[in-house]
Amino acid sequence: MKRLILITFLGLMAQIGFSQEKFNLYDPGSDAKKDLENAVETAKAENKHVFIQIGGNWCGWCKLFHEMTSSDEEIKAYLAANYVPLHINYSKENQNLEMMEILEYPQRFGFPVFVILDSNGNRIHTQSSGYLEEGKGYNKKLVMEFLQNWSLGALNPDLYKKK
Repeated sequence: MKRLILITFLGLMAQIGFSQEKFNLYDPGSDAKKDLENAVETAKAENKHVFIQIGGNWCGWCKLFHEMTSSDEEIKAYLAANYVPLHINYSKENQNLEMMEILEYPQRFGFPVFVILDSNGNRIHTQSSGYLEEGKGYNKKLVMEFLQNWSLGALNPDLYKKK
């Protein structure tokens, strides 16, 4: 009986250890300014917008958003087709304050916060993630609407002219 309890306990501990994999999307040591320049250059070449997610590895909501956008095939495909993604770290190790100033202080909305740039690097929208949340996660419909409403195609003025 003691052996069975020990085996059960060790199995449970192994599951807990594996399920608490460290979230490591954000790099406090990266050069955010250079990363932004590269993303804008890519967006210009690919005729896309830049989708910036600002947050940190400490942020549970950042992890939830990343899990949704990397596992939901529809969202993942839409992001890939319309945006150049960029993750900018904001943590006690590196708040990237120069980048926050360039992006017009998006940290005021909490984390994660999303910033959309056009292919010239101009900020066209900042989005609080709170409006996309539902319960203990994100609402897929709201996330898709947000991505669609700020895509290059949605901002085509020809769509809105009288014919």
